[in-house]
Amino acid sequence: MRALVCHAYGPIDSLKVEDIASPEPKAGEVLVKVRAAGVSFAAMLGVQGKHQNKPPLPYVPGNELAGHVVALGEGVTNVAVGDRVATGVSQGAFAEYATAAAANLIPIPEIMPYAEATNFPTLYPTAYGALKWKADMKPGEVLLVHGAGGGSGLTAIEVGKAMGAVVIASAGGADKLKAAQEAGADHLIDYRAEDLRTRVLEITGGRGADVIYDPVGGSAFDASLRCVAPEGRIIPMGFASGTVPQIPANILLVKNVTVIGFYYGYWNGWGGKSAPSPREAASLAQRRAMVAEAQSVLTGWFTEGKLKATVAATYDLADWMKGFRLIEERTVVGKAVLVP
Repeated sequence: MRALVCHAYGPIDSLKVEDIASPEPKAGEVLVKVRAAGVSFAAMLGVQGKHQNKPPLPYVPGNELAGHVVALGEGVTNVAVGDRVATGVSQGAFAEYATAAAANLIPIPEIMPYAEATNFPTLYPTAYGALKWKADMKPGEVLLVHGAGGGSGLTAIEVGKAMGAVVIASAGGADKLKAAQEAGADHLIDYRAEDLRTRVLEITGGRGADVIYDPVGGSAFDASLRCVAPEGRIIPMGFASGTVPQIPANILLVKNVTVIGFYYGYWNGWGGKSAPSPREAASLAQRRAMVAEAQSVLTGWFTEGKLKATVAATYDLADWMKGFRLIEERTVVGKAVLVP
């Protein structure tokens, strides 16, 4: 099969498209014919050797895929050959075929194109889990979304609106702000031309944002601390700026602010180094049940037109550099997708 292979951690352009053996599904796994694979910031960090999970080399990168099931591993009963699915994997999505845990498969409706479906393994459930499970966001609360033109930001806007929030979108440039507005944002801030703290306080009548969704880090996080409402919740979702912020605890104390960590991979059992203990296996089963319920809600929202699952561009696997450049240069609006 054709696959994009990483032989050494380093620049994205060191990857190679090669012909390698197709994987075989183990017990509890399925083999999927990949019809679309999402290009993500996490996948780029993985190739560069900067992600916390470092698969043994060589490996096939890619963490988000959509396609149809072509073979079942031992003991798999929850899906059938031919089913349309999306899923997240720790590696292997940038190939014609990939194996995936059957427990993590997301059934996708016929009306959902495969490219759009790549938003569902990670981006949408991350936003849903962070905003609902962790931040306990209520209808009418103000949600500030940083990096609002990228995949993480756009999905957070849509999920926030579906949950009844008033959404403020912060992004750099007219194109990204337009995409944020089309996703449902109520207020737009161009952080390149406006002072973020001042505008958020103006929009909220001096109170600040109740919940802040931040996939950017750096100066965006620093500004968040200065425009979060009393008893507000800040969710650091990533560090696309390249700077991991340091948190001054005195501000948290004075404003009764909560900073919430949320790594979605934990809820699906990604990146485990060894077999889980019986206690952890039971906990993982409970978390996966929550994920399945969330995915049912999210695909329902897509069917109802509440989620657009924006795709920035679709590229052949041989043009992987084009997809990664959108991420690297922070020009992506929505999800960049590779087609193996």
